[in-house]
Amino acid sequence: WCAPGGAEEGAPVSGGGSAVIDMENMDDTSGSSFEDMGEMHQRMKEEEEEEEGEAGGAEDEEGEFLGVKGLRGQLGRQVADQVWQAGKRQASRAFSLYANIDILRPYFDVEPAQVRARLLESMIPVKMVNFPQKIAGELYGPLMLVFTLVAILLHGMKTSDTIIREGTLMGTAIGTCFGYWLGVSSFIYFLAYLCNAQITMVQMLSLLGYGLFGHCITLFVTYNIHFHSLFYIFWLGVGGLSTLRMVAVLVSRTVGHTQRLVLCGTLAALHMLFLLYLHFAYHKVVEGILDTLEGPNMPPFQRVARDIPVVSNALLNTTAKAAALTL
Repeated sequence: WCAPGGAEEGAPVSGGGSAVIDMENMDDTSGSSFEDMGEMHQRMKEEEEEEEGEAGGAEDEEGEFLGVKGLRGQLGRQVADQVWQAGKRQASRAFSLYANIDILRPYFDVEPAQVRARLLESMIPVKMVNFPQKIAGELYGPLMLVFTLVAILLHGMKTSDTIIREGTLMGTAIGTCFGYWLGVSSFIYFLAYLCNAQITMVQMLSLLGYGLFGHCITLFVTYNIHFHSLFYIFWLGVGGLSTLRMVAVLVSRTVGHTQRLVLCGTLAALHMLFLLYLHFAYHKVVEGILDTLEGPNMPPFQRVARDIPVVSNALLNTTAKAAALTL
């Protein structure tokens, strides 16, 4: 092949060479620009990744904070739910306890012979106080004695000059007897708890209830035989024996001389003073209550015919004669 214009073969062609050089330069320039663009893209990508990493870290921190708060809220809800369930179970257990009548059956399952023997034992003080004395854990005998005391009080009010009005007397007697039995039993049980005495509430109710047997005997006799000297004899004899029985039982179940003195002295004083109150002051207190609630005992209002004065009769006769003359 020959170059144009008569040039020899193998001679360099200036135009073609320059074109080849320009293409090489263009290729080099384009390669560097692509490299720059790649570096810029890589840098932008790295910046975006850094920004995404920072945002992800902030979200992780916020998620951790929210996770702690959510965990606390969940624990609070669980604790509240457990408290609610425990209270619900206790309420349902208490309701079923009071609704089930079979629970009270052991306290009233007693034979009449046992009640009679315990009534007699309530009048005999025990001598051995070195070991705890046995207390009957039943409520049939004490409950019947309380109702008997109510009936004796009503009998005493009827034999006296007290006027019974609208059944107020029966309610007062029931409130007095049951109030003493339940109130004093609760108070002595509280003292027994403070003095470290080994006795339960049911045993305290049974002990004080059988202790009312002496009160029933004393009031029944003295309401029918009105002698103060006879009352004092029964008060010290019969009432004192029943009180000594209760005191001896509490002494056998209490440790310590001071505790025994406080507990037994309080019980003896309350029991003996209650008998004095029922005999002397109960009637007056009930009469005062009745007068306060219903007013004094006034006789009912009655219409009484009154006489016409003589002056009125004369005036009436004169008026009748004047009317007759006019006619």
